[in-house]
Amino acid sequence: MTDIFLEGGRALIGTELVETSLLVSGTEIAQVDASRGRTRLAIDARNLLVLPGIVDLHGDAFERQMMPRAGVDFPIDVALADSDRQAISNGITTVFHATTCSWEPGLRSADNARGLMEAIERQRPQFAADTRFHLRHETYNLDAETDISQWLSDGRVDLFAFNDHMDGTVADMAKPRKRNRMVERTGLSSVDFDRLVERVVSRVDEVTASVSRLAATARTAGVRMLSHDDATPAMRQEFRELGALIAEFPINEETARAAASHGDAIVYGAPNVVRGGSHTGWTRAADMIAKGLCSVLASDYYYPAQLLAAFRLAADGVLPLTEAWSLVSAGPARATGLTDRGVLAERLRADILLVDDSVSLRPRLIAVISGGKLVHLTDATRLLGAAAAPREAVVAA
Repeated sequence: MTDIFLEGGRALIGTELVETSLLVSGTEIAQVDASRGRTRLAIDARNLLVLPGIVDLHGDAFERQMMPRAGVDFPIDVALADSDRQAISNGITTVFHATTCSWEPGLRSADNARGLMEAIERQRPQFAADTRFHLRHETYNLDAETDISQWLSDGRVDLFAFNDHMDGTVADMAKPRKRNRMVERTGLSSVDFDRLVERVVSRVDEVTASVSRLAATARTAGVRMLSHDDATPAMRQEFRELGALIAEFPINEETARAAASHGDAIVYGAPNVVRGGSHTGWTRAADMIAKGLCSVLASDYYYPAQLLAAFRLAADGVLPLTEAWSLVSAGPARATGLTDRGVLAERLRADILLVDDSVSLRPRLIAVISGGKLVHLTDATRLLGAAAAPREAVVAA
């Protein structure tokens, strides 16, 4: 690997933006306040922000690469390669692909989840972003319990979430537009879909015990757990007692406060911040952030959202950028146990973004370094002495 020198940017060091230069050597930040020395590859970071790479613990926008239209499928390897390019070009250097493992056939089936897991494992060395597997288990998918338990025990799952969308599914069956979308996603006929839902709902009495068994397996395997869409403090407490210490999208302030009072990580969607509210009509993320009830912003369904959300929070006066950036870097790194990233410091992983913030609310990504490699560059005039750099050092996306 080629050492990289970043000259003179406004780097987020600790809680402050500091005019300094960084030296990257191997996969790590070798020195803060460095001099170039004999480094062959150097980048002019003057007038740019130098920020830690984004950590995305829940992103499922890759589904659109897999199925861009209902019933139109593309190969998983092609979809994941494209998703990797999208993540990197939006500053995401660590990405957890949030993969739904549902009782539905099709896009969100257990078979598809297995295929995604296996594809991520095969392609991981080719990805520019550090790519991990976040398994979102629909709790009514009882038939998948044995397989999931084995995946957890084998260390193939990096994050494990408990989802229960059954009430919403049943309610949406009375809404023609939403019902049609669900049916199209599964590839079933309308009649067969109704029969499937009826069969799944009939096993409600088995769900609690299944959740408990899987949580015990995850605890033993050391896999961090999340609960999704907690609706009440009691629900949050139940999952906390099972070892799920990450509250993902609590749907009201009362539940978020209950999570915060116990030190749980609290995740909201970055698109919620960018758009000014939830697309479901639930909690407004910016309000939760202002009240100290959010420690992580995830891309959710839109990869550009984390970068945009941090600058939106700063522009709206909700948080200074130095604190807002923690929600997309240090916060998610801490929640997922990744102690080697999320901040710019010596001997930590070199995940670094160079950002032009000259246009309000529209940050422009100039360069991305992921694990010590320059993997994205949009302005070649920023290269200093690039002619001496070996070709393999620059992989422009």
